[in-house]
Amino acid sequence: MIVITAPTGNIGRQLLSLLLESAPAAGEELRVIVRDPARLPDAARGHVDVVTGSHAEAGVLDRAFEGADAVFWLVPPDASLAPQDAYTGFTRPAAEALTAHGVGHVVGVSALGRGTPLADRAGLVTASLAMDDLIAGTGVAYRALANPSFFENLLEECDSIREKGVFTDSVDPDRKAPLVAVADIAAAAAGLLLDRSWAGTGSVPVLGPEDLSPNDLARIMTEQLGRPVRYERQPLDELYTTLVGYGLHEAFAQGVVDMKRAKDEGLDAGVARTPDTASATGFEQWCAQTLKPAVLS
Repeated sequence: MIVITAPTGNIGRQLLSLLLESAPAAGEELRVIVRDPARLPDAARGHVDVVTGSHAEAGVLDRAFEGADAVFWLVPPDASLAPQDAYTGFTRPAAEALTAHGVGHVVGVSALGRGTPLADRAGLVTASLAMDDLIAGTGVAYRALANPSFFENLLEECDSIREKGVFTDSVDPDRKAPLVAVADIAAAAAGLLLDRSWAGTGSVPVLGPEDLSPNDLARIMTEQLGRPVRYERQPLDELYTTLVGYGLHEAFAQGVVDMKRAKDEGLDAGVARTPDTASATGFEQWCAQTLKPAVLS
């Protein structure tokens, strides 16, 4: 029995799709925790056990983890909370339930940066790494998917790209760093959940096929969209003011700023890309399949 949290989110829905195809042949049953079962894909109906509720709630987790062998754990960060509460606080009931129900394996969505000099001052990433430590401390076999920033973050810029030919971030325009598609994260999670021959705790970096700078992204988007796209760098103090203006908790907004600062100082450069840490989806492919239809719609 594999339990999937956040099965309607960007990563979870792709993981669920992969497991619906491959889990039956592996003799695995699937269970999901979901607030609104109506949002599950039609393909899941009748093929997954559904526990309705939030995976922050102890009672929901007790029902979901009963008889479970493996769990996919993803925290949807709550920007109304301080980072530590949003990650570790959210996860604490799960840590207790994992122990109570003897779950053997957990795969969690986390971030790059562990072991680097920036790890303890990287805002949301620091909070995510503390969440990993909490889960690992339960004694389960744990693999943290150590991810860089997602291609999909650019979908939030669709209106600006369409109307002004501009996307923004706060890192140096020539700072090259790994980037990844959420489909590749889902694929890595599926592999670990279906082949549970691993033990102990560790990280599994998912780095995409190449490092790219904001200027590289602008060039590729220009080519793929057939219209000029340029990058504008946003000062960190302006970013903080903007986030607080949107209603984010001040500590959470500061956590975003600290994460962005750490990334600009090389947070994501601590792991080498190898055949094991690279993933398949290139930015050109993602632009053609995902960004272009969204921008031109």
